Amino acid sequence: MTSAALMESSLSGIPVKRGKVRDVYDFGDRLLFVATDRISAFDWNLSPGIPDKGRVLTQISRFWFERIENIPNHLLSMNPADLPLPENADLDVLHGRCMVVKKTEVVPFECVVRGYLSGSGWKDYLATGAVCGVELAKGLQQSDLLPQPLFTPATKAETGHDENVSFQAMSDAIGQELAETLRDLSIQIYQQGAEYARQRGIILADTKFEFGLLDGKPILIDEVLTPDSSRFWPAEHYQPGGPQPSLDKQYVRDWLETTSWDKNSTPPVLPEEIVLKTREKYFEAFRMLTGTECIW
Repeated sequence: MTSAALMESSLSGIPVKRGKVRDVYDFGDRLLFVATDRISAFDWNLSPGIPDKGRVLTQISRFWFERIENIPNHLLSMNPADLPLPENADLDVLHGRCMVVKKTEVVPFECVVRGYLSGSGWKDYLATGAVCGVELAKGLQQSDLLPQPLFTPATKAETGHDENVSFQAMSDAIGQELAETLRDLSIQIYQQGAEYARQRGIILADTKFEFGLLDGKPILIDEVLTPDSSRFWPAEHYQPGGPQPSLDKQYVRDWLETTSWDKNSTPPVLPEEIVLKTREKYFEAFRMLTGTECIW
């Protein structure tokens, strides 16, 4: 039986910041990340949530954190009981959707890597012949494989939309050396992930990473290579020249585009069929990537 969607967690007395999906509790030198079942599109939070979505995201991140080689990350434990939780904490609600992580100085940029011409990159290419200022060959089609992965940073927004910026703007803000290090790390992780995913029947079209500084050195933080932070396409259906079937929340965006919603007012309630189908896409992404069922 499908559980109810968790829209907001609660730990009394613990400082918390709520992002688009995660509730982040501050325990001093460590943080507790709680992935809720919230889902957003076009800068709006949608209703209802997607049951167990946060658990799937957490388990996929765990899979990748354990798999990615030679790049440190912030994960310490998957057990919230490793922290001094309030006595009234509901561990059943938290089960499967938590990460105990190192606290870092968060780099205020999303590190986006694009391997295929899609999403905002496709729109930018149609308008300018470039993606985030990077000139591309003429005549490319939507969803085409790019000659090499593109690093296209974006400002990091807690709410609202991340804004694409140039690599130079990122360098000016955080320094050339750090910007180059994060670019190289991002492309390295993307290539590792894309190669593995393709072996499992998934095209990793693009993704975004976040980094934090710990003792002055960058480490990978937040989530990694999930259906919320990435564009996953079933490889067997790949056909450049248009949009692709997805194993991520693009399915929800596509449904919203079929409605009369103007994107400036309260969005329509997601029908049960869309909620259940979206949930299944997240679980299917986990099954394809790991070869196992998502359990917690």
